[in-house]
Amino acid sequence: MTETLFDFGDKLPLEDKLPPAYPERAAWGTGPKLRAWQAEALAKYFDTEPRDFMAVATPGAGKTTFALRLAKVLVDSGKINRLIVVAPTDHLKKQWADAAARVGISLDPNYKNSDGRHGSHYLGVVVTYAQVAQKPAVHRAKTEGARTLVIMDEVHHAGDALSWGDGIREAFEPATRRLALTGTPFRSDAAPIPFVQYVDEGDGIRRSTADYSYGYGKALKDNVVRPVLFMAYSGAMRWRTAAGEEMEAELGAGFTKDVTAHAWRTALDPHGDWIPSVLRAADRRLSEVRRTVKDAGALVIATDHEDARGYATQLEAICGEKVTTILSDDPKASQKIDEFAASDSRWMVAVRMVSEGVDVPRLCVGVYATSTSTPLFFAQAVGRFVRSRKRGEVASVFLPSVPVLMALANEMEVERDHALDRAGDKLEDGLDDAFLEEANREEKASDELNKSKFEALNSQAAFDRVLFDGGEFGTGAELGSDEELGFLGIPGLLDTEQVSALLREQQNKQINRGATKPAPVSDHRRMMDLRSKLSKNVSAWASRTGMPHGQVHNKLRSVCGGPAVPQATVDQLQARIDKLQDWFVGRK
Repeated sequence: MTETLFDFGDKLPLEDKLPPAYPERAAWGTGPKLRAWQAEALAKYFDTEPRDFMAVATPGAGKTTFALRLAKVLVDSGKINRLIVVAPTDHLKKQWADAAARVGISLDPNYKNSDGRHGSHYLGVVVTYAQVAQKPAVHRAKTEGARTLVIMDEVHHAGDALSWGDGIREAFEPATRRLALTGTPFRSDAAPIPFVQYVDEGDGIRRSTADYSYGYGKALKDNVVRPVLFMAYSGAMRWRTAAGEEMEAELGAGFTKDVTAHAWRTALDPHGDWIPSVLRAADRRLSEVRRTVKDAGALVIATDHEDARGYATQLEAICGEKVTTILSDDPKASQKIDEFAASDSRWMVAVRMVSEGVDVPRLCVGVYATSTSTPLFFAQAVGRFVRSRKRGEVASVFLPSVPVLMALANEMEVERDHALDRAGDKLEDGLDDAFLEEANREEKASDELNKSKFEALNSQAAFDRVLFDGGEFGTGAELGSDEELGFLGIPGLLDTEQVSALLREQQNKQINRGATKPAPVSDHRRMMDLRSKLSKNVSAWASRTGMPHGQVHNKLRSVCGGPAVPQATVDQLQARIDKLQDWFVGRK
């Protein structure tokens, strides 16, 4: 898509200098111009100027700029003389006010429900969904008192709780215009979002429909967002159950949900070896990226305060610099985020995530060190790293090699709509960031319950593979090996095609070197190591050929002989691994 300056005639002053992606440097090739998708969406809006309009655009695409350009046109034409912006968090209120000021619109982000009227020097206010739900009558009176445009940022939050949805509907029903924005228009419940249109496509299920959509896949092709390398790490985990039984499993090796969950939590334990090993790898990756992206920063997303503090301490020992730690109960959290965004410091650690919509465009490296695995949370977390400033910047996200995260990473370009009318109140494939504070409280209670049921004993990390653009690269490697370092050393400033080419080249080098011989260990540990290695090689071959994993295993048994994997001997497992290596290099 060609990026051009859209001309609205006399509707939009060309001296307006709001960049395409607020608040930092514009993406490559855009300068002060509108991005093509923004111009296209504005053109569609002004063709009919509807009362309600919903724009869906991937994180980092520039929804704020689009919305404020639209507001500026309506204000300058006299069709609107009041603007109310509704955002999910207090930090975003200030960000919206700062962005509006850049186009000459004054908004009060400090407005309280008890204030009644806002100052006459403001065109309007910025409030949160929770604030509106507390006193919807106050906001309805403000809406009725003028020709009001309401911008609802991340509108999926309007359905977070019944009171939120009811409050938004009551407060803004009389608005002259309403603009809904979201990067994730999908939820795990069936609560309809106010002012969003739902359409039955003939299967009895009503789905949300956007007036304009701009997904990650399209944005990636337009060089508006960064491509993402997912660096997956596995390893051996040991823990003790509540009954006193010691358990051992390979992270992500396809065990039951409970075993996988406990192995995952063991990996994230700040006192084990897995997380510091991955943090060292991520810091090495950050150093590589900073060769070409001088101010590149990194973020660790932690599950709770205790883990966040532990990770920060480890990172300070690794990189020798002070680490910014963002905790949810810190009154200076917003200030710390702003200071980190404006600095060139290396690392920030946050509990769960820096809130959706919070812009720190220099974040290029992330560590997904949380056990939260819902699609909405994952999409919002990865969205912190995809905000492009210039062409060629590549994001890298380090994560545990567990099936649910691998599936989410491979589905980055899948777009979902909010669907109603499915059986039950919860949708299996929906995105589950609903009931924000309540969900966090419930999950925290669940976390503590799980922690009481087991004790993490030991964890070891191993490089697993890289996921990129729907493909998987690498067949596993020891930490610090040439194979791992080859993937970590990919430059941080490359086109998507160059990244794919380098990944293929690195994988071929790894395959040609042959599998690294395992160190002498006891029989049961050797067995676990070989099963894990076979599983990774089978996954890589399945990815290359499109053959289902089960068929690959069956073919190996047919060629090499022997029983199924759980009953196979060390020699039989090694023979299948060797046969797979032959297939990779073209030998029969």
